[in-house]
Amino acid sequence: MSQPKKAKKASGELRQSQLLTTFGPGSMVDLPTRSVILSGLSYWKGEKPYIQEERLKYKVAQSLKLPDDHEVKLYGPPSQGSDQTASLSGVDAFVFPTWFLAQVDRTVERAGKVYRTRPLISWSSVKGGAKFEGKTVQAVPVRFVQACTNGHLSDIHWNAFVHNDFQPKCRGQLWLDEAGSGNDFEDIFVRCEQCHSLRPLSQAKVTDSRVLGPCEGHRPWLGPKGQEPCRRHRIDDAGEVVPTNQPEYNRLLVRSASNAYFSQILSVISMPDPDALLKKAVDRFYEEDLQFEESVDDVVRSLRKPRFAELAEFGAETVWAEIQRRKEGRDAPDKSIKQVELEALLACPEERGKESPTADTIFEGYTRDRRLLAPRWQPFIDKVVLVHRLREVMALIGFTRFEAAQTTIDGEIDDLAIGVRRAALDFEPQWFPALENLGEGVFLSLSKDRIDTWLNQPPVQKRSQKLERGFQRWLDHRGIPADHAPFPGPAYIMLHSLSHLLINAVSLECGYASSAIRERIYAFPDIGYGILLHTGTSGSEGTLGGLVEVGRNIEYHLGKALDQGQLCSNDPVCAKHNPDSPQEERFLHGSACHGCLLVSETSCERRNELLDRALVTRTVENLGAEFFAEED
Repeated sequence: MSQPKKAKKASGELRQSQLLTTFGPGSMVDLPTRSVILSGLSYWKGEKPYIQEERLKYKVAQSLKLPDDHEVKLYGPPSQGSDQTASLSGVDAFVFPTWFLAQVDRTVERAGKVYRTRPLISWSSVKGGAKFEGKTVQAVPVRFVQACTNGHLSDIHWNAFVHNDFQPKCRGQLWLDEAGSGNDFEDIFVRCEQCHSLRPLSQAKVTDSRVLGPCEGHRPWLGPKGQEPCRRHRIDDAGEVVPTNQPEYNRLLVRSASNAYFSQILSVISMPDPDALLKKAVDRFYEEDLQFEESVDDVVRSLRKPRFAELAEFGAETVWAEIQRRKEGRDAPDKSIKQVELEALLACPEERGKESPTADTIFEGYTRDRRLLAPRWQPFIDKVVLVHRLREVMALIGFTRFEAAQTTIDGEIDDLAIGVRRAALDFEPQWFPALENLGEGVFLSLSKDRIDTWLNQPPVQKRSQKLERGFQRWLDHRGIPADHAPFPGPAYIMLHSLSHLLINAVSLECGYASSAIRERIYAFPDIGYGILLHTGTSGSEGTLGGLVEVGRNIEYHLGKALDQGQLCSNDPVCAKHNPDSPQEERFLHGSACHGCLLVSETSCERRNELLDRALVTRTVENLGAEFFAEED
């Protein structure tokens, strides 16, 4: 009797969350003997759990401008089961780069400097056991590759580079010479052994040097057939990104650098949308009954009937407004992801004692009795919501290189606000990787009237103008049209800065590391202003109860956060920072640095940008622009 065939062993392991945030399709991963690039979605094998979240599916289709009839599907990454004989489940990877450095111990001296020199050899010479000059040697992947602003990636044409000719006749052995620690590009040279050509790698770092040649559209994460045409893009008069006839040129990229891969993720927190529930309920009865109603009085009489019990919960006025909207042919307002979340958080009922989270619900939040809030904070805070349970769903829709995508206040990805374009996860993606996290949080709603009054104060307006000048200089520095990236305003920056101060203040006491706490900032002048700090894991529980307890003692944590924000270890330099200063090029920062406001980028929704603690609390500059001003 034959023995069952064992499944092929995986070359490495990644957490499922890493396949969305850090090592998705198109990213490079170091293995012990080689570097690989994670494959596109067509090469993801095995059972993938289906994830349901209608609002996220709609936003994915909207962000990618998919046709109306295109069905978006969300699936979790595949995972390996415990059955060792089952077929391998996981994600394929391709060897990249395909150039290696043979580890030989040689040096050359040139112009008084000693260089360590190693020969460049191809993957075909390495995969069967690397040999150089007849001797077995170790080989490591070369750390330099080339990419373009469209996300394409390929090996550097080393022979063309060193000979400054893309049709070189010389085929001599190439060497990479490095002096010192190998981190200074001025001390890294490519050398041809046969014709003695020599060229510094620093020439490829010069902006718009074009020495690496035009991009040929290689997408190695999609396999050998992944190549596509590559052209430079521009923004037309209608605000659309369109390709031109001009070629896009390659740029030098260190494959392990932090700018080699930026995932583009959309996320929603699953919360009840009263408008969506109303529309669904009206749909059941509209064609046969409700379209014939003539007034709100007719609706009142109809809702008394037992068969309309589902509609009665919404009230006659609300149901009549929806009927009128349909009769008049008006489109339902297209709410943003954050708008739905904010409305649901503001509608949370008041808690009655210390409720325990319900096991079978995905969202459960209760509002603290505002009368129990300390008098010092009552002018500033409208609501404190203890979110016992929430579900966050994230979907990966693409990635960029060199620059990270910006997000708008609504949490949408703004492709126009960056100088690079999104790269695709597959040829024509039929589904998108997603992950659901269960967790908890605390929501803080700030007084809308207080914020409106604060915005009209002269010191606040003066500070806002200075921050806006820095924002405009940032746009000019990146060549972004001003009408495609509006200034988010001082209210958003104040809320964002307060959120970072709170993350730092509560992380030592809530049971979570600061990098595990995430923020969502809500700044809607017509609805309200608020901050949600939340955390979650892919486990079945995903909560320690720490953030709920933070909400119960929010007065203490707010006081601690404001005290920490008054003085930075880098003051007075930090407090005096000028956002539009060309010397520092920190155009999106006011009084903000690593010593006070910057947190882990996994926590921040704006990648540690648009921060200024001077809008939150008094600093050594004493500008008078702080929201939490001392009462007279």
